[in-house]
Amino acid sequence: MTNLVNLKLRRTTMAKKENIDIASVLSFEKKLIPSDGYMFGTSWDKKSEVTPLKLREKAVRGTISNRFNKNDSKTFLDDPMKLDADVERPNLQRVDACALDQNQDTLKLCFTLKVLGGITNPSACNNALFKQSYKAAAKIYIDTHGFTELATRYAENLANARFLWRNRFGAERIEVRVNASNKTVSQKWAFDATKFNLHTFDSSDTSVKELGALIANALSSEDDYLLLDVNCYVQVGSSQEVYPSEELVLDKSSSDKKGKKTKILYAVNDIAAMHSQKIGNAIRTIDTWYPDFTNQEQTAGPIAIEPYGAVTNLGRAYRTPKDKQDFYTFFDAWARGEQLARIEDEHYVMAVLVRGGVFGKSDKKESDK
Repeated sequence: MTNLVNLKLRRTTMAKKENIDIASVLSFEKKLIPSDGYMFGTSWDKKSEVTPLKLREKAVRGTISNRFNKNDSKTFLDDPMKLDADVERPNLQRVDACALDQNQDTLKLCFTLKVLGGITNPSACNNALFKQSYKAAAKIYIDTHGFTELATRYAENLANARFLWRNRFGAERIEVRVNASNKTVSQKWAFDATKFNLHTFDSSDTSVKELGALIANALSSEDDYLLLDVNCYVQVGSSQEVYPSEELVLDKSSSDKKGKKTKILYAVNDIAAMHSQKIGNAIRTIDTWYPDFTNQEQTAGPIAIEPYGAVTNLGRAYRTPKDKQDFYTFFDAWARGEQLARIEDEHYVMAVLVRGGVFGKSDKKESDK
């Protein structure tokens, strides 16, 4: 209690210092480190019998279904036969696909997640005064809240199998098995993912609380860790298609040529897989504190923790500097000792730091740009 009072006094003192500039070099290492997810085929009643899923290449003839530009539309209105001629031209494609075998009805996805401590120490910071101020603010947060709220949400995103993404929809049954271990802990749980609501974080499940407590302890520590081994079983149906991550094709110089592969899926050592980034994005989809979350017309549900609340598939940033709801607005004030208006804003700031990133502020003046 005495330590907490001392920290608050230090924070109050620092709030009075007007010249603690944000460091121009400032970065934090991520504290949640997922591996790639590997995909296997099995049967719900024989989960021990698994085979690695491999990608299959298909050559297909598609139809022309894209929206025409204004000039083409006018041409087709004037001469409908030209549209017929375009439709008759084959749209040849080669694509990757992945599916269960005939004797399999269940997808198994397995990955590991390492949780690290040390959030009070930036991995790089070139401003000693700012580092001291930030460390005091972070310690107050840990002593007051202990990462309980964030860790419970991370745990629930493991239990509800949000990391399955498209593979989750239409599944008959989903079981998530989590084994947690470090130097002093060895514990395991099994969750029925269909019992959890993807749109809220109000579960009273005791196993989620237990898992969350272990994650919180690791995040709150100076240098401890927690390793989670996650195995998820999804009953999707015999021979059904499953969905690994899709690769981003950076070289598009010849992507429009006929016969060029238009869809490339991710595989590791010939095993279909999901990117670690995609799994990590799902685990940190815990932001229900942005302003439009309660707006029925504007909400996107829980979104991934991002400095500007970016949701790329919607083409929108839900936390803008204009509304003073972005990470930098909150962080610059909070890290220098100011009290934020809501505790939810502090949760958000700490969640971005757990995500990690480079947050330095340029020391160039506007006139120098």
